[in-house]
Amino acid sequence: MPELHLNDQQTLYRHWEREQWSPWDVDLGKDVADWPRLGDDDRSLVLWALSSLMVAEERITTRFSGLVGAYGSEEEATFLATQQVDEARHMQFYARFQDEVVSEPAQIASHVKRARELVSPAFRTIFDEKLVAAHERLVADPDDLEAKVAFVTIYHQVLEATLGLTTFEFTTRFLNRDGLLPGFVAGYGKIHHDEQRHIGYGTWFLREAVGERPEMSGVVRSTLLELLPAVAESLTVPEGTDPGALGASTDELRGFALDGLTRRMKIIGVSLEAA
Repeated sequence: MPELHLNDQQTLYRHWEREQWSPWDVDLGKDVADWPRLGDDDRSLVLWALSSLMVAEERITTRFSGLVGAYGSEEEATFLATQQVDEARHMQFYARFQDEVVSEPAQIASHVKRARELVSPAFRTIFDEKLVAAHERLVADPDDLEAKVAFVTIYHQVLEATLGLTTFEFTTRFLNRDGLLPGFVAGYGKIHHDEQRHIGYGTWFLREAVGERPEMSGVVRSTLLELLPAVAESLTVPEGTDPGALGASTDELRGFALDGLTRRMKIIGVSLEAA
């Protein structure tokens, strides 16, 4: 896994300005030809990953404005506004892939509804319950630092980093190995690049918060420990799918995720060991 480099919000904003892309510039021509030729296991794995991504992006697009409203400086507000745009762009790319490759053109809500049928109860717990509750708490009191720390821990450290980076690593490894769906891989790669910038912000913010208010380390730790069982359950190879098709076992998925989380917590200054 590449080393995480932390930048302040103004630097991250400048990076965003240089790194624009459009979901409609990605060539999906070969993907349209590939899709009918996928075997059952390959198609099941892609649908599992795509469903997770579709549900996740809808949630994190529509449950983010509270963090923008909790900004601490104009520089932070500016960067967070760019992340809101990024999340909408990502959702549009996955919806376009559904429209042109997987299914028939439809409203995004229809794609999300269908995708929800394929994600696990643990996944729904994280995105539909824990994220939503943390967002509502932050909206109710944008000046509540503890609420902001808890939200950033869930959003940037659990959703985008622990789950997002793991899904990207193993999904693109599998697709690249077999030369499948190059347009999806290209668009997903651009999304991954955006999310590295987001994760950098979340890690930077939590490091600053814990450095200035050491008691915030307990908020980060307790938030993570509460969610880790659902995270582990979410990182499970779909039932009935040959792990050999993915090229990784459930234990490998979870090990990769935990290693990355542990490294980021070391940068932030938080131990996952219970106090």
